[in-house]
Amino acid sequence: MVVKNVGHMNAGDDESSYANNSALQKGVILRTLPVLDDTLRDMFAAAESCFPKCWRMVDLGCSSGPNSVFVISHILDTVEQLCSKKNFTGSDNSPVFEVLLNDLPDNDFNNLFKLIRGQAIGKNKKGRCFLYGLPGSFYDRLFPSNSLHFAYSSYSLHWLSQIPEGLERNNKENIYMARTSPPEVFEAYAKQYQRDFSTFLRLRSEEMIAGGRMVLTFIGRSVEDPSCKDHSAHYTLLSQVLLDMVAEGQVKMDDLYSFNVPIYMPYEEEVKTVIQNEGSFNLDKMHVFPVRWDAQDNILNYENNIIFDKHRSAKLAANCVRAFMEPMVAAHFGSSIVDDLFGRYAEKMGEHLSEHKYSSYYTILISLSRK
Repeated sequence: MVVKNVGHMNAGDDESSYANNSALQKGVILRTLPVLDDTLRDMFAAAESCFPKCWRMVDLGCSSGPNSVFVISHILDTVEQLCSKKNFTGSDNSPVFEVLLNDLPDNDFNNLFKLIRGQAIGKNKKGRCFLYGLPGSFYDRLFPSNSLHFAYSSYSLHWLSQIPEGLERNNKENIYMARTSPPEVFEAYAKQYQRDFSTFLRLRSEEMIAGGRMVLTFIGRSVEDPSCKDHSAHYTLLSQVLLDMVAEGQVKMDDLYSFNVPIYMPYEEEVKTVIQNEGSFNLDKMHVFPVRWDAQDNILNYENNIIFDKHRSAKLAANCVRAFMEPMVAAHFGSSIVDDLFGRYAEKMGEHLSEHKYSSYYTILISLSRK
């Protein structure tokens, strides 16, 4: 399966849409703002006495909900404040912004631009802020050479360009790397990640000006051993539900055997190694932090006499997974099983959270500068 053909979040704004189930990703964005702001300040400090008349940036993997609107607005406001405080030679301190919103062609760009129209992007920047949709894979070239100043991406780069080659039926009942996966599966996933991330860095280096910056956030894992269950438990639970449905005759075993998720959650040392070996960027900052499965749990503190409700938490966590998994599940197994599958998945999630209510995604945040 080539991801660009089926890789998109649930469209629209209904109950199962990404737009209404991306609070977890919003929490991640809020955690990254200090590094984002520091990166922009460093970029402007390095600009010395000149600054481009048109400042071009891209949100890679923007999706279709309100998160991209929020972060783009924040970046533009921050850049404008920095410009107003610095007296650039030949500048009126009022830069023109060109903002590209990138995702795969089947992304719901219509919903995204409706949100933009109704919110504050470009406020007080009329005639100086131009926004465009940019459909395409970030594993392909997207810009002319030496034309991009800043790139941002949140919770997108753990997606691979394709299912790793050579998996075929090797992974059997598993849909991702798991304890019962054979060594060939771990190797295939790792090699695909190394190829894809290296390609991503090389392409952005060709597009970006010297000194250009990137801030990237993605899901990783906290341990070197990829068979550790902690980082992939949510996929293991989904595998278990699919196996139950195979036993009941609702899903074909061959369909399960041929289904693998095109995601790789790297260990932080793997990230450093690829950046160093590719060689186009300096790794200026790297931070790691946990983000709990239940998006509300990242806001509320359950230790302050708030009763843990496994059903509420499980529903929120399962809806979050459904928002990005449903298109692939429907394309592979058929849309008829989707509601039942994710209803059962929420129940499995509730059982898991009863024992592991603080289950977290391990998040990696990096700031890079073009050499």
